[in-house]
Amino acid sequence: MLDKNTVIATRLFVVSIAMFGFGYALVPLYDVLCDVTGINGKSGDISLAEAVKLDVNNNRTVTVEFDTNVNNNMPWSFRVENSKLQVHPGEINEAVFIASNQTNQTMTGQAIPSVAPGVASLYFKKIECFCFTQQTLGPGESKRMPVKFVVKPEMPENIRMLTLSYTFFPVSSPAKPEPSHIVPSS
Repeated sequence: MLDKNTVIATRLFVVSIAMFGFGYALVPLYDVLCDVTGINGKSGDISLAEAVKLDVNNNRTVTVEFDTNVNNNMPWSFRVENSKLQVHPGEINEAVFIASNQTNQTMTGQAIPSVAPGVASLYFKKIECFCFTQQTLGPGESKRMPVKFVVKPEMPENIRMLTLSYTFFPVSSPAKPEPSHIVPSS
């Protein structure tokens, strides 16, 4: 027969392992929950072949606004050519974003997208996006980056406007950027 201390220690060990397992599984579970419900504004992607098969609703217009941000540790400028587009659900659209490295060193960044309102992310699908891969820019280099997307015709009628927001984060950062070598933005 086991003494009380051994039983308590065993139970605590089992609870600790269960808590670790739950914590480890939390991120994938959260991603699945976001994909299913549209929480957190994560949008999905769609192939061009699938997108061209969608029925275009020419009787409806949805406003897509674009928002650009850079993390405080990212010395880049980042903007969109047109801050707003009027689109018909089912039609393939393109927005062009421009990123510029403001340092004298090569840097790599990753753009993280978000769609608001969150429920709209279930219907906003990207065909091509610079956010799918990391972007590397040389010193003072600028890059035009297209986003091809479609708003699915099934999007509820009460959603007349959605916002696609990107924030660039550094993947690698310059050793020590010197202010005297910062390239002015264009």
